Amino acid sequence: MNRTRLIGRPWVLSILVTGVVAVAAGLFWFQPWQLVVDETVQEDLPAAAPVPAPPSPSPSAEAAKPTEPAGPAELAGPTELAGGTLISHEHRTTGTVRLLRAADGSLVLRLENLATSSGPDVHVWLTDAPVKPGKDGWAVFDDGRHLDAGQLKGNKGNQNYPLPAGTDLTAYTSVSIWCDRFDVSFGAAELARHRG
Repeated sequence: MNRTRLIGRPWVLSILVTGVVAVAAGLFWFQPWQLVVDETVQEDLPAAAPVPAPPSPSPSAEAAKPTEPAGPAELAGPTELAGGTLISHEHRTTGTVRLLRAADGSLVLRLENLATSSGPDVHVWLTDAPVKPGKDGWAVFDDGRHLDAGQLKGNKGNQNYPLPAGTDLTAYTSVSIWCDRFDVSFGAAELARHRG
């Protein structure tokens, strides 16, 4: 039996079509090219606001003081509320996490010096799960409370993720770089609160 006659049989054609569909679905689902693609995102710290000048002294005190040239206005940067260092889980992951209150009062989750793998459907999560090293920590972050700060902008660099107004930061203890498609953490950081 020659090859043309074999391919013309319905059962052979069905197997070929099924194979092509399975390969296409596998490529779509796993997106293996993501493992070799890097996307670097470099964002500045949230904008600083001018620090208000001290109140003007009374006119009599002003007259007694020599005139000084006005200097540049000072800028108040964001206040760091908590931070932590990323550890690796499913993929090698390094960098730091900072929770910031910007000058306008908004909350921002910031990733700095991030280096991890790309992947399908990877997000940045604020969670209440403990950070465990090794495989024990890979799948715990969707077990309790979590807040999705957004899809990962790039697998490398410095990135800002605005948090919703009114977010109760005391409810969260960690940050995970979370692959939603496969329910696994690429890496995570335990948050240490700053006093003040």
